[in-house]
Amino acid sequence: MKQQVIIATKNSGKAKEFESLFSAFNIKVKTLLDFPDAIDVEETGHTFEENAVLKAETIASQFGQMVLADDSGLCIDALNGRPGIYSARYAGEEKDDEKNIDKVLKEMKDVPAGDRAARFYCALALAVPGEKTITVTGTCEGEILRERHGENGFGYDPIFFLKDKGVTMAEIPSSEKNKISHRAAALQNLYIILKDKLNQGEMK
Repeated sequence: MKQQVIIATKNSGKAKEFESLFSAFNIKVKTLLDFPDAIDVEETGHTFEENAVLKAETIASQFGQMVLADDSGLCIDALNGRPGIYSARYAGEEKDDEKNIDKVLKEMKDVPAGDRAARFYCALALAVPGEKTITVTGTCEGEILRERHGENGFGYDPIFFLKDKGVTMAEIPSSEKNKISHRAAALQNLYIILKDKLNQGEMK
């Protein structure tokens, strides 16, 4: 029977980003859309890693299967790392991208150009029942602009400026974003670990 992994998300677009990684190891990808009775895990951790591990281990325990979970967000140096783990709900519980951006821009209003460094951060946790959970991280460095630019992407992409490209994350196509994003970096790190485990015969 082909091994499978549950991606702890109901976002089919996000799941597709993981499919190519696991297909390289002949592992079938499922999502929480395939498991409607999955526990709705409350993210009570204090870090991205803690939240990712919490989600992965809870669902892995429920179904007795391998589970990959991620937690990610925007960390701004001038705001002491905020919005951080609260990125999705920074302006309120309803997850409003525009209100989140407005709040960040307001808080950054008086921050000078040289002090606007920020990064997107992603933590991945791969939990297998009875084994030690694997965690990896990835980042994408940038700066916070004073106004929105671009129509692509989502979340904070319109104000996240990529210095080496001279554009915001919202001004590049998704195909390019998927190569340079924080999630892409984390996936690459996970690929290295999975390949190593496979070579050592630790994955059947």
